[in-house]
Amino acid sequence: MAGSGGVNRSHDRSFPQKLTFALLHGCIVALCIWLAFGPFDWPNPMRAGLLAFCALLYWARHCVTLFVLLKRQVAYAEVFGLLIFIACFEIGFTLLGTGILTEAPTPLGGKDWIAFALVLLGSYLNTGSEVQRWRWKKHPSSKGHCYTGGLFGYATHINYFGDSVLFIGWAMLAASIYAWVIPIFVIAGFVFFHIPALDAYLSKRYGSEFEDYASKTAKLVPFVY
Repeated sequence: MAGSGGVNRSHDRSFPQKLTFALLHGCIVALCIWLAFGPFDWPNPMRAGLLAFCALLYWARHCVTLFVLLKRQVAYAEVFGLLIFIACFEIGFTLLGTGILTEAPTPLGGKDWIAFALVLLGSYLNTGSEVQRWRWKKHPSSKGHCYTGGLFGYATHINYFGDSVLFIGWAMLAASIYAWVIPIFVIAGFVFFHIPALDAYLSKRYGSEFEDYASKTAKLVPFVY
């Protein structure tokens, strides 16, 4: 699957797998909400609540992706592998945000609202760009062509950039140095694995059309890289 972006790109509804993914992810989010609003005397209850909301937002976007945008096959191995990762950062961020590792409260401040804005911006860049591409693909004239419009006009992998921004904001909001493991891991995965593999797949599928687009457009960060 290295030549197809690291996943099986053959079309398949995979409804049982997607439903399992959504339901179990929902259970993770429910646990985050319980941790934030349950019978606990956390040093930072407001921060924990905001982080639980981030998990809820991520789950809602995930459902849109699974049942509307994603047409490729989803295997159970992918489902359970990603669920482990999702549980690590959603539960981990929430617990770190509660102040479980600190002795004094960390009140919400200006940088936290900047962090939350980054979460919202990243969510828009990722899901918004995917929705734009999904709408374009519904036109018969789009068949066999590479989508280069909308937000994808700013970066060939603007959706990955959106998730990078989201995880940076989410880690900032957790107010713990340990949270930065996640955005570093995610961005490194995009740069060194997902993007090279996906570029190879797109180049093979669309040929000179993709090559011309990629040569004129930033790869991940608009106007920078």
